[in-house]
Amino acid sequence: MKASFSEVFYPKLFSSLKGYNREKFTADAVSGVIVGIVAIPLAIAFAIACGPKISPAEGLITAIIAGFLISLLGGSSVQIGGPTGAFVPVIALIIQQNGVGGLMIATLIAGILLIVMGFCKLGSIIKFVPYPVIVGFTGGIALIIFSQQMNNLFGWGINPDEIPADFIHQWMCYFRYFSQVDWWTLGVGLASLAIILLTPKFFKKIPGSFVAILIVTAAVWALKTYFGIDEIKTIGDLYTLPEGLPAPRMPQVELEQGRTMLDLIQQLFPAAFTIAMLGSIEALLSATVADGATGDKHNSNTELIGQGIANVIVPFFGGIPATGAIARTMTNINNGGRTPVAGIIHAFVLLLVLLFLTWLVAYIPMTCLAAVLVVVCYNMSGWKTFVSLARNPKSDFTVLIVTFALTLIFGLSTGIGIGLLLAVVLFIRRTNEASVIRVFRDEIDPSKNLDVSLHEEKLIIPEGVEVYEIDGPYFFGVANKFEEVMKVIGDKPKVRIIRMRKVPFIDSTGIHNLETLCEQSKRDGIRIILSGVNRHVRETLGKAGFSKLIGNEYICSNINEALEKSSQFILNS
Repeated sequence: MKASFSEVFYPKLFSSLKGYNREKFTADAVSGVIVGIVAIPLAIAFAIACGPKISPAEGLITAIIAGFLISLLGGSSVQIGGPTGAFVPVIALIIQQNGVGGLMIATLIAGILLIVMGFCKLGSIIKFVPYPVIVGFTGGIALIIFSQQMNNLFGWGINPDEIPADFIHQWMCYFRYFSQVDWWTLGVGLASLAIILLTPKFFKKIPGSFVAILIVTAAVWALKTYFGIDEIKTIGDLYTLPEGLPAPRMPQVELEQGRTMLDLIQQLFPAAFTIAMLGSIEALLSATVADGATGDKHNSNTELIGQGIANVIVPFFGGIPATGAIARTMTNINNGGRTPVAGIIHAFVLLLVLLFLTWLVAYIPMTCLAAVLVVVCYNMSGWKTFVSLARNPKSDFTVLIVTFALTLIFGLSTGIGIGLLLAVVLFIRRTNEASVIRVFRDEIDPSKNLDVSLHEEKLIIPEGVEVYEIDGPYFFGVANKFEEVMKVIGDKPKVRIIRMRKVPFIDSTGIHNLETLCEQSKRDGIRIILSGVNRHVRETLGKAGFSKLIGNEYICSNINEALEKSSQFILNS
C-alpha cells in the first residue's frame, strides 16, 4: 500500500534534496530571486485583471502561498506556481455572479477535484486534449484579457462595474468612450510597452516588465509630485494594500432567500470543474515543456495533488486560483533553477515584498500593468501557431477556430466543451474512414490483392463461402459500415467468414452489430464463422456471451481453420 501511495504522491522536493549541496543552493537561490522579481508585476496584474473586487494583494498572496505549496508538494523540479491568465475570464464571471465568497468556494471545490484526479491517476489528462483545442482556448483567453486592459491603458475612467463581462459588449462599451482618451495615461502606457519590448535587446537576464515598472513608476511619481499631473491612476489610488499575510478566514457567502449552501455548490460546480481542468492542463503542459528543457521527468499525478492542495488552502487567505505558470517556469530554468528550492525562494521573495514594500507597490501606474498584460497576451496568443495550423488538415484548423470563437463569444466552458466535442466527432470520422472492410469470394491471392500481406499463402475459398476482412477497430463508428457492405453485395452464401485478425478491439455497439448479423444470418440459413480473433477481442466476446450464439467451435484462431470448418459445414448441410 505504501509503495502504491508513493507512486501516486511523492513530491519532487524529497528526491531533489538527495545529494543537495551549496552549489545547487546558490543556483536555486539566484534563480528564485529573479523569478520572484518577475512574478511581482504578473501576480499584481493578473489579480487586477480579474475585476475591481480583487486587489493586487490577492495576487501576491496567491503567488506566495500557492507558489510555496506547489514547489513543496508538486511533482516537477522546476515548476513555478501562481495566478495565471487562463483563470482571469472564469474568475471575473464567478465574482460577477456569486461574489468573492463564491469564488473562494469554487476554488476550494476545484482544489478537491485536482486532488481526486491525482489519486485516480489521471495525470496523463494532457494527452487527451487535442492541440488545436489548447491553442484555440489559449488564444481566446489572451484576447479576452487584452480587451480587459483597454480601460486602464487608454485612461477612459470607466467604472469597472459598468464594463460588460463578454468580449463583444465590452468593445461596444469602449467605442462610446473612445473620444475620452486621457493622453497622459496612454503615453505612459505606450512608454511602458516600449521599455518592456526594448529591455531584452540590452539586458538578457533582466525582465522588461520589472524594468518598466521601476522606470515608469518613478516617472509618474515625479509627474504627480512636481508637475501636479494627477490624471494617471496608480494602484494606491484604487486599492488599499495590506502589510503582511491576512489571517485565514472562512468564505463569506450571502445566500438568496430559500437557497441553501448545497444549491450554491451545485451552481458553482461547472465553474469549479472548469478551473480544475484549466489548472490541470496548464500545469501539466508547463511541466512537460520544462521536462524538455531540463531532461528531467515530472510525476504528473503528484503535480495534480500538489496543485490541488494549493488551491484548497489559498482561498482561506483570500487568494485566487493558481496553477503552474509556463513563463515563470521557463524563467526559472533559464536562470539555473533545478530543484523545487528555487520555487520556495521565489515565494519568500514575494512574501518580503508583501511585508515591507507594499507602500512602493501603491505607486505603480495602472496603465503600466495594462502594458505588462498586453505583452503577456501577445506571447500567450500563439498567433504563429494559428498560422502554422492553417496549413494543416482543415478539420484541425476548424476545431481551432471554433474553440477560439466560442471562447471569445460565449466563454471558456463553452469553448472548451464544444471544441473537445468537435475534436471527438472528427476523430471518430477519421477512424471510421481508416477502417476498411474487404470481401473475398473465390480466392485470397497476395499477388492480386495489394491490400493483403505478401507473406500469406494463396488460399482457395470454397464455393458458397464469402470472406469479409475487417481492418481496424470494430466500434460504434464502424459497425454500420459492415451492414452497408453486405447490402451492396446482396447475395446469400452458405457461410460467411468474418476475418478479424486486424481488429484490435471491439466495443458494445460492435458486439450488438455482430449479434444482429448472426441472428439475421441464422434466419437466412447462413453460418457465421469468426477467424483470427485476438485474445483481447475473444475475452470481450466471451464476457458478452457471444460464443453461445454461434458456438465456440466457430470462433477460429486463423483463416485456414475457418476455411476448413466452412468446407465441413457445406458437406454436412
